[in-house]
This record gives sequence, structure tokens and C-alpha cells, in this order.
Amino acid sequence: MSDVCLIGTGMHPWGKWGRPFTEYGTAAARAALADAGADASEVDFVSGAATVRGGYPGFVAGAAFARALGWRGQQVASSYAACASGAQAIAAARARLLAGLSDMALVVGAESAPKGFFAPLGGDRPDDPDWLRFRLLGAANPLYFALAARRRMELHGARPEDFAAVKAKNAAHGAANPMARYRKRTTAGEVLASPVVADPLHLLDVCATSDGGAALVLVREEDARRRGADPVRLAGLSAAVPEYPVAEPEMPYLAGDPPRAEDGDTGGRAPRFREANARAAFEEAGVGPEDLDLAEVYDLSTAMELDWYEEIGLCPRGGAEGLLRDGATRVGGRIPVNPSGGLASFGEAVPAQGIAQVCEVAAQLRGRAEPERRVEGARVGIAVNQGLFGHGSAAVLTR
Repeated sequence: MSDVCLIGTGMHPWGKWGRPFTEYGTAAARAALADAGADASEVDFVSGAATVRGGYPGFVAGAAFARALGWRGQQVASSYAACASGAQAIAAARARLLAGLSDMALVVGAESAPKGFFAPLGGDRPDDPDWLRFRLLGAANPLYFALAARRRMELHGARPEDFAAVKAKNAAHGAANPMARYRKRTTAGEVLASPVVADPLHLLDVCATSDGGAALVLVREEDARRRGADPVRLAGLSAAVPEYPVAEPEMPYLAGDPPRAEDGDTGGRAPRFREANARAAFEEAGVGPEDLDLAEVYDLSTAMELDWYEEIGLCPRGGAEGLLRDGATRVGGRIPVNPSGGLASFGEAVPAQGIAQVCEVAAQLRGRAEPERRVEGARVGIAVNQGLFGHGSAAVLTR
């Protein structure tokens, strides 16, 4: 089977700009087309990552972006999968290219996020578990992040100082990234001195909500060669749902895990949900965690980043704190994690962030990241995330 390659990436800087989300997506799309040396007239498929917070056009993101780019009769699709929307939009584009139904696909995601914590749309929806948790519990996302952090402290001996060190690491990376919203170095002491949002997490342990946009241009490998492009192979992609029901209370329909031993032994059961997505992407790409040169992981909270180290196979269960303390996950370390600065530096722009993660991995593999945060000689990278309603994804890129 032919591979699909990225030949163009583009982003709109993250921030709080107060503009329609289509403006960010259009800017990112034009940047991606310019990077690919392609004209919009060559695009025959537009795959949009959707948001439900940007007004009605968010529900038809593919058409909204095609319209903003001037129409041209392209085929369109829209993907709504919470934080994995971007990855599913990439999957739709890849499938169409591999089927021979399109020759050049443009994948776009963008967000105009509300101020403060995310909350469900208005109205009475008693069959919506996301609405219920706000109505019945008043439980915004940081509460769940804090419960998971407390669990990590109990199981693996994590300390608030470890969580703060994750933020300091990512802030150092993000300070050199012109697309990041927050470009200020932060010390662990400043994190620990910031207000407590939900014990044990401080304000600077939790990512913000942001506006932003990201886009990719995808073609089949033979077309990339014909164009003389600088391609990156999309070698593996998974967006599977959990295999078994969740056994413990979790954020409603936040993709969860089956029960298993904490020492990494599955006891004959299926791997954890996030681990399973990474494993599937590795298998398709023909690589393993030992081959990775970098990883972009979904750090909604600093504690969550530590969980990801283990889920994607960078270390055994309970080993994440040691990996962090040894400096292995900094740029210049053995396996840099979030050299972009992560959500700690960007904030959440939900439909765009899965695409932005892939943009970052591609930039690193092409040697285009800023020198201060560049992973020299990178050949293999992974981008992973997880969202509400049973969604998650893993994408492996190679050179």
C-alpha cells in the first residue's frame, strides 16, 4: 500500500484573538499550501476538524473552511471527536487519498475558545453526561485532572514538585516557539507559588483555553516524490475507542482504561486505552517506542504528561518521575517530550491541537524547529491525545 505524506504544514499563532475560527483556519491553510508549493486549486478534498463552540458553522467545518478559501467544488468532510478531532480529520483525508478518490487533501482545524473553563452548550440536555457533570456536580475539567494527579501521587510517589518541573520544562521549550501563546520561561517555584485550582494542581499546572489554527497538506508518497517535496511519512495512525468498559469513576465518557495491574502486567487483558492507540500506530508504522526521537503528548495538566510517558512506552509504570528528574524528556535529553511547549505553552484550541501536534513533529523531522528547541537528527516521532466521549488518537511520523 502506498504511504501518505505531509508536504505542507501551517499554523496560526495561539492566543486570545477574538476573531472567527475560520480566519485562523484559513491563515493556517494558506501557510500550509505555501509550504507545500501548492495552489488551492490543486486541493480536491478539504477535511475539517469541527468545533461546537464557534457557532453553527463549527458543525460543518469542512464546508466552512472550503467557503473561506473561495469554494472550488472540492469534496469536504467534517470530524468532531473532541480533542481527537484533528486526528480524525487526518484519518479521513488519508483514507480518501489511499482509496485513490483524491490526489491532494487539505486538513484544517481552528478554534475560537471561550474564556475560562470549557463548559457544555446551554439548554437542558439530561442525556448528555458532560452537561450532567456541570449541572449536578459543578465539576470543571481541573477537578478531574486533580483526581488523576492525586491517584498518581498515591500509586507512584509523584510530588507537586514533579508536576511543577513538567511545566518548567515545557515553558522553556515554548519560550522559543513563535506559535506558542505563552513564551515566558517559568520556574518550578513559580508554579508552586501560583494559586491552587484543585489540590494538588496549581494554576500553572493546568492548561488554558486558546484560539488558534493548524493545517496540513497531504498527498500520496509517489506524488510527493514527483513534486520534489520535502515530505514526512504518516506511517501509523490510530483513533480507536476503549476495548472494555471503564471500571472506575472517570470524567463522563472521557476515554478510559480497562482494569489492569499497575506494574505494567496486563494479566492477559487488553492494554490501556491510550497505550492501545499508541501500540496500534507503532505496529502500523513498523517501529516501537525505542525508536522514537521525540513525542508530543497531551498535557492538559502537568500530571497527565507523566502518565503519557508510560502509556506510550517510554518507561515502565511508575517510572515517569525518574525519567523527568533525569532530564531525559528535555530537548537535549534522551527522548524529548513536548518540544513545542505543549498545551502548557499553547493552551487548548480543541479542533486544531491534534493537527498542531503533527505540524510540530513534522517540523522536527524536517529539521525546521527553532535551534533552541530542535531535536537534532530526529527521524521518528509520535503525537498522541485523548478527549471526551471515548475519543483518542496516536500518529507516528517518520523520515
